[in-house]
Amino acid sequence: MTSYLRILSIACLSLFMVAGCSSSGTSDPSSASQNTTSQNRTASEDETYDEESIGKIASDWLGAGAESIGKVIEKAFKDHGRPNGYILGTEGSGALIIGLRYGDGELVHKIEGNRPVYWKGPSLGPDIGGNASKTFTLVYNLYDVEELFQRFPGVEGSIYYVAGITMNYQRKEDIILAPIRLGAGLRLGANLGYVHYTKKRDWIPF
Repeated sequence: MTSYLRILSIACLSLFMVAGCSSSGTSDPSSASQNTTSQNRTASEDETYDEESIGKIASDWLGAGAESIGKVIEKAFKDHGRPNGYILGTEGSGALIIGLRYGDGELVHKIEGNRPVYWKGPSLGPDIGGNASKTFTLVYNLYDVEELFQRFPGVEGSIYYVAGITMNYQRKEDIILAPIRLGAGLRLGANLGYVHYTKKRDWIPF
């Protein structure tokens, strides 16, 4: 069993090294121009969602108490202000030191409307277990929905927990995502990785 875990750990470390090189080592010219859309912009109130509306939508979707959800939403608004989109989704994940996460849902954007979205990603850490759950993700500084479809690293130390609900931040350039999850099988170790958002379902985890 010990040797099996060592093999899995080595495989996962290799996967992260390859993913890191492809996502941060070199950047193509298109990525530079792509990111200019989101930089140095401040959305107006007409282009964003207010805290009360977001709290109600999140509570209805997750089936959680308004008070508990309200505390998590309040934290996100305090940290990053008003979002200009959100994702209603479901996901499944599992891990034995090395973890995988797959999800799908619908992006609701204040200006550009709705569209389907999928995500996947590996993780590494002291993490054993599995779960399936609904997710509600706040989306910040996304002015072109095409910019969502890339890898978003987790922000280290950003996990916020209250009453069985967790929220953490993922960030790529100026775009910030705040996935909110509800349930006992939260698997906090899954935060030590990245999430790749795609236009179509893809089972390859990187």
